[in-house]
Amino acid sequence: MIPVLLGLGANMGDRAATLRAAVSGLGRFLNVIRVSPVYETAPMYVMDQGRFLNMVVVVETALTPERLLEAVKDLERRLGRTPSRRYGPRQIDIDIIFYGDQRVDEPDLVIPHPRLPERAFVLAPAADIVPDWLHPESGRTVSEMLEALQPMRGIERWGELDCGIVQSAV
Repeated sequence: MIPVLLGLGANMGDRAATLRAAVSGLGRFLNVIRVSPVYETAPMYVMDQGRFLNMVVVVETALTPERLLEAVKDLERRLGRTPSRRYGPRQIDIDIIFYGDQRVDEPDLVIPHPRLPERAFVLAPAADIVPDWLHPESGRTVSEMLEALQPMRGIERWGELDCGIVQSAV
């Protein structure tokens, strides 16, 4: 089984309920190991939209990165995500951040996530549960990447989200 870090975000509808449903849905085809606290964050890139709730989850899978992407995109559709403008509002977004220490560079899938070092909304919750996870290209830890973004603006710890997951150590 490969450890994987997934980033989840939502800024439409009942954001917390959508995140809960996403974690539950992931648990149907992945082994969910850890769930981070939730952060409320300002949008990036496209500013004329509501604030996001963001979190990360550590899962284990035997799926290939490509099959994992297919399964995650199917879950997004089942949770109500519809095509929209890039970086625009969304019911749910699930990104593959890390897939073990592997690198993937395909037209529709790049792992580690190429914009991770600039995204406090992923790094802050990740630092809460996997601060020492190493970026396989830069060699920096999640905590080191987050520290490089200081001071952070537009991000607040929102709290724990009861997802009904019994968490284990990574």
